[in-house]
Amino acid sequence: MQRKITIIFVLFSMVSLTSFGQQFKVLLFTKVAGYHHEAVNEGVDAIRWLAERNDFALDWHQDASRVFNDKALAEYDVVIFLMTTEDILNDEQQEAFKRFIQSGKGFVGIHTASDTEYDWPWYNQLIGRMFYIHPHRQTAAIRVEDRNFPGMQLMPDMRWWTDEWYEFGEEKVDNLNYLITVDESTYDVKAKWGEKEAKGMNGFHPVAWYHNFDGGRAFYTAMGHMAETYSDAIFLEHIYGGIFWAATGKGVMKKQ
Repeated sequence: MQRKITIIFVLFSMVSLTSFGQQFKVLLFTKVAGYHHEAVNEGVDAIRWLAERNDFALDWHQDASRVFNDKALAEYDVVIFLMTTEDILNDEQQEAFKRFIQSGKGFVGIHTASDTEYDWPWYNQLIGRMFYIHPHRQTAAIRVEDRNFPGMQLMPDMRWWTDEWYEFGEEKVDNLNYLITVDESTYDVKAKWGEKEAKGMNGFHPVAWYHNFDGGRAFYTAMGHMAETYSDAIFLEHIYGGIFWAATGKGVMKKQ
């Protein structure tokens, strides 16, 4: 009788732990092959806080050989590229990541994620647009283009924000849903890096977007260059909205 009670208790405990598990699991990846941002540590700390606040599991890695394979990636619902730069995955790792997205999983890119894997066409399409150039850091006016996406409800229609204002190349896919733009009339768009020259984006200058791609989901925000950014509650809500949607596919509201 005692043994029977013990077995029932163990089974109940297993069911309870499963029932009250964390809602999804995230791989945070910060490998760089080029410029290293000083704000990486603050970004990692902020996403760790988001994981605790919103009850999702989080692993942080910088070694692609440990996690970019089919077995390891199968544990995760979404992969975040936080301030990654240039070529960070070899051919086998790229194929594993591609299969991860094709299986219905999600991707979140923050800041220099668009300055990553230029020579990989599939990744260019996943992220939507690639970084080209930016002027010096400045305060500018950003505007909400779509607040029906999770994390956008608290952001004011317009707010002043200090960041690096990335100028992007052409759209790599046709179905990007733009969330935030920056008003080019509120800052100096000009910059020149050798043969590269910033001239603005002809009035429509996106800084955050999302789309469904190749069976999975992708969210990107160019904001987040400065360490202080990661203590801003509204910005963190913006990041979590992207993580939540990329991991679950939930949260996009019907437009009124």
